[in-house]
Amino acid sequence: MLLYKQYKSEAIVLVIDFHTHSFPDELAAKAIPALAEKAGIPAMLNGTVKGLDRSMKDNGIACSVILNIATKPSQTEKVNSWAAQIQKDNKNIISFGSIHPLYENWREELKRIKELGLKGIKFHPEYQEFSVDDKSMFPIYELALELGLVIVFHAGEDLGFAPPYHCTPDRLDNVLRHFSGGKIIAAHMGGYNYWDQVENYLAGKDIYFDTSYAVGIMDNEQAKRIILNHGYKKILFGTDSPWKDQGWSVKRIKELCLEPEIEEAIFCKNAMELLGVSVR
Repeated sequence: MLLYKQYKSEAIVLVIDFHTHSFPDELAAKAIPALAEKAGIPAMLNGTVKGLDRSMKDNGIACSVILNIATKPSQTEKVNSWAAQIQKDNKNIISFGSIHPLYENWREELKRIKELGLKGIKFHPEYQEFSVDDKSMFPIYELALELGLVIVFHAGEDLGFAPPYHCTPDRLDNVLRHFSGGKIIAAHMGGYNYWDQVENYLAGKDIYFDTSYAVGIMDNEQAKRIILNHGYKKILFGTDSPWKDQGWSVKRIKELCLEPEIEEAIFCKNAMELLGVSVR
């Protein structure tokens, strides 16, 4: 049985947005314009949790996952504390923490992330300046996965950075050889603008993809092919809000004309199973 919410005049299954970003109010006012200029793309929202909440209500999004990133070692604890607070204060928000690779007390902080009730952590190899398959990172991944945390990687190009990029499909494949069975997600359909390599290196492997800032940009036939060849149970709906509109992103998935059970899995069931939550 499908669970329905209403998106304007069109009925769709319950939607969980697995890939969003927000900042504390005072930081958002500075960060969003700066990030928009750096990447050369406009923001659809003001980058606050309140702005995201309004977007969710307008577009029939039941729950959003906010992916936080510590861009400096000194930010790590503060980022994780804020992540826990916004999750506590907002019943429709699930918030991820972050570990900066150069943060010395990462073992203790990973355990604190777990104790805070956060479901996972986000890494951004461009902003955090590391290669995803650098073996110095493997102990961090190992402990995170042992603690039952989900790991999300920004994958592929980042519009605010020049190549070479540090989380390409071949590099992710190197990681998977050491961490099979872990709850690992490659954002942007496995690697933004690396979708041919995604098909060569990652399709069918034990890793999740999210659809953020990818479906609607990449060719629809390739998007559908990746979903079906990789296995739809490992695809998560995401928008990359505020960089893409949530309603627009929902429509782009529906344009793929997937079977109802596949659409439902992507929009909500896969996320609920991965996170161990239920959304009503």
